Amino acid sequence: MIYPKIPLAQSIMQICLAKGVTDIVISPGSRNAPLTIGFASHPDFTCYSIADERAAAFFGLGMAQQYHKPVALVCTSGSALLNYYPAIAEAFYSQIPLIVISADRPKSKIDIGDGQTIRQENVYANHILFSANLDEHASADNDALINQAIAVAKYSKGPVHINAPFEEPLYETVAEPTVQVDVQFVTPPQYVIQEDLSYYATEWNNAAKKLVLVGVNDPGTINAEVINYFAADPSVLVMTETTSNLHHHTFLNSIDTIITPFTKEDFEEWQPDILLTFGGMVVSKRVKAWLRSYKPKHHWHIDTLRAYDTYSALTKHFTVTVNDFFAAFLPLVTQKESDYKSNALALNAFRREKHDAYQEKIPFSDHKAFGHIFPSLPHGSQLQISNSSAIRYAQLFDIKPEVEVFCNRGTSGIDGSTSTAVGAAVASGKQTVMLTGDISFLYDSNALWNNYIPQDFRIILINNAGGGIFRILPGHKETPVFNTYFETTHNLTAQHLAAMFGFEYITASDESTLLQALEGFYEGTGKPKLLEVFTPMQEKDKILIQYFK
Repeated sequence: MIYPKIPLAQSIMQICLAKGVTDIVISPGSRNAPLTIGFASHPDFTCYSIADERAAAFFGLGMAQQYHKPVALVCTSGSALLNYYPAIAEAFYSQIPLIVISADRPKSKIDIGDGQTIRQENVYANHILFSANLDEHASADNDALINQAIAVAKYSKGPVHINAPFEEPLYETVAEPTVQVDVQFVTPPQYVIQEDLSYYATEWNNAAKKLVLVGVNDPGTINAEVINYFAADPSVLVMTETTSNLHHHTFLNSIDTIITPFTKEDFEEWQPDILLTFGGMVVSKRVKAWLRSYKPKHHWHIDTLRAYDTYSALTKHFTVTVNDFFAAFLPLVTQKESDYKSNALALNAFRREKHDAYQEKIPFSDHKAFGHIFPSLPHGSQLQISNSSAIRYAQLFDIKPEVEVFCNRGTSGIDGSTSTAVGAAVASGKQTVMLTGDISFLYDSNALWNNYIPQDFRIILINNAGGGIFRILPGHKETPVFNTYFETTHNLTAQHLAAMFGFEYITASDESTLLQALEGFYEGTGKPKLLEVFTPMQEKDKILIQYFK
């Protein structure tokens, strides 16, 4: 066995192994050589080499998203760890466990003009759960910080930073560890209801309009008993999104389609007495605007860790899991006679008829393309969606319950979406489809500079020659400033990128060629595939605006 000679690197490596942090994403460098040698030379670690630190961090985030356990990122000193920051912020807001292990110069080398050196301690201060600023020498204090960082990442579900200074020489090795580490195990937190729920049950039983709004939610996590209760109570209306991964024919899964045409009277009629939320971020801006203007009497949020006051109406945070909450709550509640759900379902049926009729008559466009793509997704596959237009179009269409849906909604950035999808595909082992817009794809093109992309990985790229979402915003005007600085109009394609990175490349430019391309797109040919769908730039905003009318 080969170990780094530097004792601190040995300590980090041994504690990670003892605490089950065995997936390591490494970006090449010199200052992190002791860590790289230690992790890559040990058979119990699974290591991935990804040169671009931003892509590497999102790759690790995608893995941790699927594993629900910490994945470690290892980089050299200097600007390298700054390139992790977008993924760190995403992990912070999406509650995904990541461990950044950055190599550093010793403190005596900081701010004296030494190369590849910045102030690395606490560099992520605003978006990190814990910072372990280690001393250069192995010690009990360092061991305690490393242990604490890993525990925080695991149990508080978020990113942590371990900053490790190393002095040269960096590449020397030994056959056996020369330090004994202190591995500390903590008792996992137990989330239990510690209060009498009778008050909340009384309020619930008296309310004729109860709205359950579900944000980002992992597939298969909500018990059938809870779903069946929501579906049966006529006073309970459930609104979901594609990222909610929660399905029932009585749930409304296209919020914007429902509420965009609402009048003031409609909003008042739909105003809930109680708003119950769980899951992560919500995509729909319209539902946020509605509930901020027409506030519920009560807003209760269920989450073991955080409760955002998104609607400026939060009155209670239940710090338990959704299933544990309802296991205690359901025996206390009764169904309430109400037309809240029935009226909503009638309107939903009407909207669906209008949706189908509109979809049939519109010309080929983004809207038309998405309408064909979603039904084509294979059963049991995983759909990763980029931000901006793609995730918003996804809210307008049904997606099979057998398809798991993910999107980086913590910060809603377009950076790193493809890298996240690749990491998720590697971790899940499921056929993964990345659905992305052109700007997001081009922004993260280094995601394809990756030796781990599964052969059944698929990318569907909607290329409308620019940032089409800005055309539906209030400030849109057809001017050189808009075209250059907002929409970022371009004439680029993915053809040469696909060839360079070994993807089979397919194109579609109208409804007929799209349907033809989708027929065999998900079948295996021994390499990943990229389908580039070219849609008209000028018509998409008019078609989408008219859809909501």
